[in-house]
Amino acid sequence: MGRATTTYSVALGLAALGVVYGDIGTSPLYAFKVAVQAAGGGSQAAVGVASLVLWSLFLVVSLKYAILIMRADNRGEGGVVAMLALLGVHDARPHSRQAALLVLGLLGAALLYGDGAITPAISVLSAVEGLKLDAPHLAPLVLPITIVILVVLFVVQAKGTGFIGRIFGPVMLIWFGAIALLGIGGIVRDPAVLVAFSPVRAIDFLLQAPLGVGFTVLGAVFLAVTGGEAMYADMGHFGRFPIRLAWFSVALPSLALNYLGQAALIASRPAALANPFYGLAPGWAHYPLVIFATAATVIASQAIISGVFSMTQQAIQLGFLPRLFIRHTAPDQEGQVYLPLANWTLAVATLTAVLVFRSSDALAGAYGIAVSGLMAISTFLAALIARRWGYNLGLVALVNGAFFILDLVFFSANAVKLMEGGWFPLVIAAVLGLLMLTWREGVFLVENARAHMRDDEAAFLRDLAHAAPCRTDGIGAFLSAGRTGIPLSLTHYVRHSRSLQKRVILVSVGTVEKPHLTDAERAEVIKLSDDVDRVILHFGFMEHFDVPSGLRTAGLLDDEESDNISYYIGRETVIADAKITGMAHWRERLFVSMQRNTAPNGSSFCIPSLQLVEIGTEVRI
Repeated sequence: MGRATTTYSVALGLAALGVVYGDIGTSPLYAFKVAVQAAGGGSQAAVGVASLVLWSLFLVVSLKYAILIMRADNRGEGGVVAMLALLGVHDARPHSRQAALLVLGLLGAALLYGDGAITPAISVLSAVEGLKLDAPHLAPLVLPITIVILVVLFVVQAKGTGFIGRIFGPVMLIWFGAIALLGIGGIVRDPAVLVAFSPVRAIDFLLQAPLGVGFTVLGAVFLAVTGGEAMYADMGHFGRFPIRLAWFSVALPSLALNYLGQAALIASRPAALANPFYGLAPGWAHYPLVIFATAATVIASQAIISGVFSMTQQAIQLGFLPRLFIRHTAPDQEGQVYLPLANWTLAVATLTAVLVFRSSDALAGAYGIAVSGLMAISTFLAALIARRWGYNLGLVALVNGAFFILDLVFFSANAVKLMEGGWFPLVIAAVLGLLMLTWREGVFLVENARAHMRDDEAAFLRDLAHAAPCRTDGIGAFLSAGRTGIPLSLTHYVRHSRSLQKRVILVSVGTVEKPHLTDAERAEVIKLSDDVDRVILHFGFMEHFDVPSGLRTAGLLDDEESDNISYYIGRETVIADAKITGMAHWRERLFVSMQRNTAPNGSSFCIPSLQLVEIGTEVRI
């Protein structure tokens, strides 16, 4: 590896510290405390929990995600949506064989939204609660301060994250250095805590603890690995090597030292269990540490919010969600987007979590169940991908099966907390899952209805030649969801205007399994007649539907024609008709409501508003 490549990888690894490891990097603020409290406190519990935490980091994050799961990349991209594309089920029709896998994958994506609502709440709350250590009289201010910080965080999303993103890495590097130093200070007090590196201590602790206590502790220990799934989801932004470099060289050693330090502190001073993280710092450093921890949790929250935006954009491109308004906040960086509806929906969910649960300890019950469910789904889908790539069935069953069992153990341990708050992210996931499945099936129903209404190509072209309408100068591009037949917008336009441009382009847009495409892969052109062309534009699931650019790439337009072409698109009024067989009537009405609140068609396809003509059509489902 050359010097320039190494330097670039280190720079990307530094950036990954903030974006990828912000969540797991702030887990020491609350995870260890909650786990030891669940174990009943005491030095033996502290060492046993430390061993469980260490080996969870080693097995779940290091071995499963960093080494194995990250191999299941879709041309560099990761995440549940990328897995669906990799398995080829993103375009599965309702009630088909692949539809069950699609539902499972969509459930995993929906669980990420539940995680996204809880992460900012528990992270910021746990940081601000450090004020109570030296100033108990400030306890009533913890909730208002948290709410103010979160409101400001969601407000600034509209400004873009370019500036914040540039300081993520350095700030988190200092943060990891700080928690490592705090941990070393604690270990010096009681070096015997290093026995936690032995997995025997973790196993002994679970065997000796009552079953109910052991399950509760495992649910709390899982809080220490939440955020580990981000390394796979964000793989496309940084690459496999920089993410692994940041984890094994900085994040993992720092986390291990801090957890060991907290265990040593509790073992030597049991009263420190009230807040062992801040207890590791000298008194004079408590307030600066609260400020620093708050900054780190804001970074962790920003990372998950940006991840939700990215996931939402991918879901829209693959047809899992309706078109929403998307604004690019950095013209030179395609990945920086802002979705107002997603932002404020997430803000409402996060603030609701703060107001309902009111403390990080209470939120711990809500946190974990969504992530553990997502991890189990990812492990299962990764096994299917491995088989699709030709790996030996026995090896896949052994490796992925072992991790799947581990995921189910953690999920079961978190499921115990269902009534303590675990219901909250599951409700969010259930609502979003329902919306995604309803939208997807509704789109199929609408397309089926359109297909029966479209004119046959040959008949339309024959009528066009024999009973030609008035032909005008210019080019007319008619967009259609179908790749056969004549778009309804074209037939309605000719019927009502009794005219047509001298050159016609029928345009269809589709998403493929790749995240990005080359120009050579962009367009498929089919010549229907001397003056009518059909073009099918392909876009990767991480790309934007830029129809004008696609037509230029296809060689159908030059720059002057691109400025003068007229685009025609159907604006359907969808009516839920109980007499037509389809979805349940209430789901059809839900789909109609979603369809009427989609973003304008022109902005979704990067078409200038002055060149767009919308033609109304009524469709019954």
